[in-house]
Amino acid sequence: MYNILLIEDDRPLNKAISVYFKKEKFYVLSSFSGQEALDILFQNNLDLIILDINLPDLSGFDLIEQIKIINSNIPILILSACDLDSAILHGFNLGAEDYVTKPFNIEILHKKINVILKRNTKNTFYKDDHLFFDKNTSKLVIDNKEIKLTPLEFKLLSLFLENQNQIILKETIIEKIWDSNENYVDEHTLLVNISRLRNKIEDDKHHYIKTVYGLGYRWCHDE
Repeated sequence: MYNILLIEDDRPLNKAISVYFKKEKFYVLSSFSGQEALDILFQNNLDLIILDINLPDLSGFDLIEQIKIINSNIPILILSACDLDSAILHGFNLGAEDYVTKPFNIEILHKKINVILKRNTKNTFYKDDHLFFDKNTSKLVIDNKEIKLTPLEFKLLSLFLENQNQIILKETIIEKIWDSNENYVDEHTLLVNISRLRNKIEDDKHHYIKTVYGLGYRWCHDE
């Protein structure tokens, strides 16, 4: 199930879009202002953001810039009544994946969203004889027993699975896994959390997180 944040201050339209995508098995979080959207963004793992340009408290373009600072990886689709070429180009220049003008066909919007999600989907699912993890549902199962993860452990495991068999520098990991309160994670905190994650997912026969000395870490269970 994909998590979508819908930022639209027109309440009837917001509700109509939400109802449609919930029926299509999406998990939809609704927001009616820019600040409310930022609050939701800090508290949730999102797969896609749909936003209107004309919001009551700030410009949708300004909101995109703030979103990209917080998490540059979340794809954004602009949904707006403004059909000026300059606005559309500005949206793309800020990093939007697509720009849909109102009025629109909900089924076409759905198709566009599916394309964006498919294009941006990384390795969010992992399964072997010992470990099952689905980032979209935050579910981790070890030997048929569900295991709880802290927010930092969840971010670490997600990052490793998105970059399987690739060396991830310690500096890159620290940059990516700021804690849930957006506090800086130092190298000691990183080491502690990797150790805790290893204790939860590894045993004598299953080793996943390899230390690459002097560089960082690598997820390579197949070795």
